[in-house]
Amino acid sequence: MNWNQLFARKNLNDLLADMKGDERLKRVLGPINLTSLGIGAVIGAGIFVTTGAAASEKAGPALMVSYTVAGLACIFAALCYAEFASMAPVAGSAYTYAYITMGELFAWIIGWDLVLEYAVGAATVANGWSGYFQSVLGKMNLHLPALFDKATVLYKDGHFESSGALFNLPAVVIVAIITMILVKGISESANFNALMVFIKVGTVVFVILVGAFYINPENWTPFAPYGWTGISFFGHPVAGQVDSAGNPVGVLAGAATIFFAYIGFDSVSTHAEEAKNPQRDVPIAIIASLVICTVLYIAVVAVLTGMVKYDQIDKDAGISSAFKHIGLPWAEIVISTAGVAGITSVLLVMMLSAPRVFLAMARDGLVPKAFFADVHPRFRTPWKSTIAVGIFVACLAGFLPIEELLHLTNIGTLFAFVIVCGAVLIMRYTNPNAERPFRCPLVPIVPILGILTCLMLMFSLPADSWWRLITWMGLGFVIYFGYGQRHSTLRVEASKTV
Repeated sequence: MNWNQLFARKNLNDLLADMKGDERLKRVLGPINLTSLGIGAVIGAGIFVTTGAAASEKAGPALMVSYTVAGLACIFAALCYAEFASMAPVAGSAYTYAYITMGELFAWIIGWDLVLEYAVGAATVANGWSGYFQSVLGKMNLHLPALFDKATVLYKDGHFESSGALFNLPAVVIVAIITMILVKGISESANFNALMVFIKVGTVVFVILVGAFYINPENWTPFAPYGWTGISFFGHPVAGQVDSAGNPVGVLAGAATIFFAYIGFDSVSTHAEEAKNPQRDVPIAIIASLVICTVLYIAVVAVLTGMVKYDQIDKDAGISSAFKHIGLPWAEIVISTAGVAGITSVLLVMMLSAPRVFLAMARDGLVPKAFFADVHPRFRTPWKSTIAVGIFVACLAGFLPIEELLHLTNIGTLFAFVIVCGAVLIMRYTNPNAERPFRCPLVPIVPILGILTCLMLMFSLPADSWWRLITWMGLGFVIYFGYGQRHSTLRVEASKTV
């Protein structure tokens, strides 16, 4: 084995030259479309599903601070993403950035990790969508048969057990519908997403403006009932309180849990190849979507915990149930319906991103090019990989519980952010004169803070999440050394020059 090949790096100039090829994706996205995609990916299951449980079980009213901490970690990573996206506006996101800076093996690791983030994240969102959809049906006295209303497997008291259901039918159906939309084209996908974003942002603003009139400041006392820390190391608490299961609770533990709410802003960078002016528009969209969503998140949590005492918040649908709690049942129906639309757009962007990562990896020969790099001649989308991702997501969403999918998505995303922040530091050293239409400010302070905050949140996740990440990466190494390393485009080209 040629160990040097494992760390061979792609040349940035060659990458930019390749952008002029005929097999590129259609450039149709402007700054508003890109920002809408970012907001569409971020605001959804994180705010409509996980907020209630995090407030009642992890942080109380101090969940506002948890969102701020998680938002800061994301801002550090977002600035690093924006620099790379302006330098290399092609499909692949952090995978491509790692290939340029750290070499092929690290690129494979981060690419495989991104597939975990987007595909498993999409399955998590589909699971959440199913719950909200069935909630809306329930308000009309309609109910699905027990064989099709939940995942096949449940996770309870530290172990998996059968739920008695065959599979989660609504989750599988919505994944199939989204897959068909994505195969059709990026313009149709972006327009559908923009409509969903309009509906859910309007709903979030409604929650803030109407709910503000029902805030009882006494509900914010005590503000941090579970403490201000909640740090663990591989599942072992090192600072703060723990719950009955031994898991850390507190502001930082809450930040690690609700980090899922921020997943998606980085997906904007995976669509750089479809942006009209990527050097300018992608950095704007990444930062704008993250700032807008952070402000909305903090405001919603302030209203939610002000309307209902933290230990009385519904864990499954906290926001809609809060309005029922204060005597506005009609608002509960509106919010639940909008929640379905909001979560749909998150699912769309997640499933839009994963095939683009596979596309970039296929172009480099690390996965079969004939399949994963096949761009539809009419729709100009990576249609085969989109269908493959759809099938994979449908299987996960139909059979596995949302809680474990959530933690697995969190740790995979945080790991990707650590790599990107580190890659900016390396690129500034190895390629200081490269053109950077957007420059991450305060280097090396911002990337280092990004690395440290993301690692802190990673270590605050349950130990099981680490073992599942290691298992996923182990599977990735089998594929890389069994196929990717031998078919690598860089390796093939190097062998021709020998």
